[in-house]
Parts: sequence; structure tokens; C-alpha cells
Amino acid sequence: MDKLTSMKVFATVVQSGSFTAAADVLGLSKAMVSKHIHSLENLLGVRLLNRTNRRLHLTEAGAAYLERCRQILNAVEEAERAVAELNAKPQGALKLTSPTSFGTFHLVPVIADYEKLYPEVKVLLSLQDLPMDLVEEGLDLAIRVGKLPDSSLVARPLASVRVVVCGAPSYFKTHGVPQTPDDLAQHNCLLYTEWTPKGEWLFKGPEGEFSVPVSGDFEANLGDAVRMAAISGRGLVQLPAYVVGPDLKAGKLRAVLTDFAPDKMPIYAVYPHREHLAATVRTFVEFLQERFQRDPCWRG
Repeated sequence: MDKLTSMKVFATVVQSGSFTAAADVLGLSKAMVSKHIHSLENLLGVRLLNRTNRRLHLTEAGAAYLERCRQILNAVEEAERAVAELNAKPQGALKLTSPTSFGTFHLVPVIADYEKLYPEVKVLLSLQDLPMDLVEEGLDLAIRVGKLPDSSLVARPLASVRVVVCGAPSYFKTHGVPQTPDDLAQHNCLLYTEWTPKGEWLFKGPEGEFSVPVSGDFEANLGDAVRMAAISGRGLVQLPAYVVGPDLKAGKLRAVLTDFAPDKMPIYAVYPHREHLAATVRTFVEFLQERFQRDPCWRG
């Protein structure tokens, strides 16, 4: 029999004064109450209660065991209350990972507003362009951009983002403006290696998506690095608009080949479990959905 249940039955029998009264409190039969007590006594090898026709009396061993039972049962109740509160109210640490540029420019302000709304939550943000294993790394949530591989993770769509080819006005003044993707063979294309590991940029035409090989004299594994190289006039980049959106708006970069832009890429919040979702994860995902569906500049 379940030992914890038997402990609860034992404590209830002592408190109520009889097997019959305990059975009524617990919603069990008198015979089942008796079985739980016998199970404990057989397990411990001692008698816990002396029974008479009118009353029950604790043995010395029973009194000592009762004290420990109550301590254990109280600890279990406190643990259950703590977990229930955690699930009902956002609190504690929220461990989150995101691509570097997206996290820096777009998540940090959202996190600040979320923590104002829920001051008992502390968001721990890890910026990493390569996907991290949520379960292995002990993470609650990840932001992922683009098509997701099949997995057991739960994905909630947050928004979509366009992909932009762009360069600095100074670069176009010197090297001209490409009119078609094929013209990129004549241009210095700066490569974000985590984005285009094969040295190809993706476009879309009347017959669907197609890729074009590109090359240049600079590449980096961080989107911000190639972004800054493009702003300096070094060459062209193809990046998500959430990386270059503010630069396009400020005129530091200029978008080209917009008629050949590929389909927008989805942005997801990804987490390990669908059931029993902690309130912190649930409310943060809802907060992200509401914020990122207000048409920020990089969604256009």
C-alpha cells in the first residue's frame, strides 16, 4: 500500500479517535482504514495503537511515529502549495534563449516591460545564434526563427519577418545597384555564416523560390558583425529585417531586390511541454504574442 497514504490514515485515526470516524473523514471504508494501519505496523514491526472496545491508545512507538508522520505530511502539503502557487502566479526564474540580434534589439525591451508587470519574475536571457537543447540546458523557453525541424517541442507563432538584401548608400554610389539576383555575382556579398552556410542567398520569382551563389571578402557567425560591415560601405548583406530594420529606417542601409524577396520567415516561441505549463512561461509567451503582433518596423 502507498506509505504516504497510510501515514495520513494513521494521523487521521489518532486525531479523530476511532477507525469509524477516520473512515468518514477520509471517505474510506472502516476495513480499508484498518488495512492501512496494519500495513504500517507490519512494515515497521511494531504496534502503533492499542485498541479497546471504547478507545484507541498510542503506544510509545506510535507516539514517536505520529510526530514524524505529521512533520512529513506537513512538508508534503507545503511543497504542493508552493508548486500550485508557482503554476498559478508568475514568479521565480524564467530561463530563455534567443538569436543574438533578435534578443538584443527586440527581447530586451519586452523583458523589461514584462518584469515591471510581474516583479516576482526574473528573466535570464542567453543569446546564442546556434539552437540550444532546451532540456539538456535546463531552459524554459527559446525563440526560434525560420522553419522548425520536427521535434517534441511545442511551438507558438509570434510573428513573421521579411528577409532583406541591403547595403549602405556609399556602397551603391561606388558599385551600382543590382537589378536582379544574378547581378550579385558582380558585388561584394558579406556572409552571415549561420544564416547562409552554403554561400547562397534565397530569393523568390514567378516560378517559386530559388537560390543564388554569392561571395565576398568578409564573413562572420554573428548577424550584427556583417550588419556593421555593410553600414561601413563594405558590401551587401542578406539579413532578417529585425536585424537591419532600424538601419533601413534611419537611412544607414538601403534595401534592394525587393521584388525578389523570399517568403517571410516565422518566429516562434518554443518550449518543452504542452501540459502543466508554468504560469511564468504561459504569461511571457502571451506577452510576446501581443507585443510582436503590433506590426513592428521589421515585419513590413
